[in-house]
Amino acid sequence: MKKLLLFCCIIVLQGTFAQRGIPPKEVTNIKHTTKYPEHLDFLPEMAKLLKVPDGWTVDIAASGLGKPRMLLLGPNGQMYITRRDAGDVLMLRDNNGDSKFDDIKTVVAEFKGVHGITQKDGWLYLCNNNELRRYKMNPDGTLSDKEMLFKDMPSAGQHPNRTMDFGPDGKLYISIGTLCNDCKESDPEAATIVVVDPTTWKRSIFASGLRNTIGFDFHPDTNELWGADNGGDAKGDDWPPEEINHIKQGGNYGYPFAYGKREVDRSREDPAGNSKDEWVKNTEPSMFELQAHMAPIAFKFFQNSPQTPAGYNGDALLCLHGSWNRSKPVGFKVQRIKFENGKPVAASDFLTGFLKGKTRFGRPAGLAIADNGTVFVSDDANGVLYSVKPKQ
Repeated sequence: MKKLLLFCCIIVLQGTFAQRGIPPKEVTNIKHTTKYPEHLDFLPEMAKLLKVPDGWTVDIAASGLGKPRMLLLGPNGQMYITRRDAGDVLMLRDNNGDSKFDDIKTVVAEFKGVHGITQKDGWLYLCNNNELRRYKMNPDGTLSDKEMLFKDMPSAGQHPNRTMDFGPDGKLYISIGTLCNDCKESDPEAATIVVVDPTTWKRSIFASGLRNTIGFDFHPDTNELWGADNGGDAKGDDWPPEEINHIKQGGNYGYPFAYGKREVDRSREDPAGNSKDEWVKNTEPSMFELQAHMAPIAFKFFQNSPQTPAGYNGDALLCLHGSWNRSKPVGFKVQRIKFENGKPVAASDFLTGFLKGKTRFGRPAGLAIADNGTVFVSDDANGVLYSVKPKQ
C-alpha cells in the first residue's frame, strides 16, 4: 500500500512539473529599485523649460484637464480625450485655428476605466479593460446611439489600459496587456494583440508574447503593424529593454520567457516540456531597443503629408511615461523613432524637459498628429495638453 501511495505521489508531482515547468537551475541575483521622481504641480511658465528640435515650437494647447490619456483628432478638428480615472471622454474645440483649444465638453460619462479610442465611418469607438463600445458621431462632434459590441475581454489585472485602432484591412486591432508583471498567463488573450472582424465582432489572436504594447500603429508606406512593448519590472536598472516590434500575424514575441532579440530571462522557470533556450528560437526578435523602464505608451507615425516637415514622413513618435523603478530616473519625454526603408534605425529626443534631476512636472501619455504636422501630447500628471508645431 505504501509503495502504491508513493507511486501515485510521484505521478502527481510529475504532472505538476509538466504543467508548470521546471524551476531554473541558475541563481539570479536582481537589485530592484523603487524611485519616484518628486512631482511638481504645473505652472504655465514651466512650458518654457521644454525643448524641441530645431524647426519646431512648443506651446500649451489646454490645461486643467485632470488626467488626460489617449487622444483622437475628429473629422472637424475636434480633439477627443479619454480619462480613465474620471471614466469619461472630453471633446475640445479650437475655434480660431491657433492650435489652442477654447471650448471643452464632456461627451461620454460613466464609462469606468475608458482608455482606448479610435474612429471609422462616422463612429467613435471606445474601450476599457473588458468592454468595447461605439457611438455615432454627430455633426457637432457630440456622440449618440451607443452600442455595446462586447464585454468579455480579459479582466484588467496589472495592465488594464487597452488601446485600439483600425488597420488598412478594415479590421479592428486591440492590445491586451499581461495581467501581472511577469507570469505565464492562463487566459490565452492576455499579453496579445487581438484582431476583431467588424462584420461579426468576433475576435482572434493576431500576435502573442507581447507584455504590454499600449502604443501601436501602421506604417504609412508598408501598412505593416509596429508597436512599442513595455519590458518587465524588478529585473534590474537596465534590463529588459523597451522594444520596438514589427508585429506579424501569428508571431510570438517572447514574453514571458524572453525579451529583446530573444534574450532569455534566466529567472524564469522552463516552459513545460521544453527549455527556455529552445522555446525562444521560435519567437520574433525585437527590431529596435530602448533603455529599460522608460514606459512607452502612445506610438504614432507621421503620415505622408506635404505639410509634414521634411525628413519626418514615415517616422514615428513615442511617448515615454517615465520610470518609477530605476536608480536614475529615465523617460518623461517624447522621442522620434527614425525609420529607413520601413525599419527603425535610430531614436532621438523630440519633446524633453519634464524631468529635472529628482523632480518632474509631466508624464507624456497620449499622441495625436494633425494633417498640418502639429503634434499634440497629453500629460496625465498635470492635466496639460501640449502642441508642438513646425515653424512656418
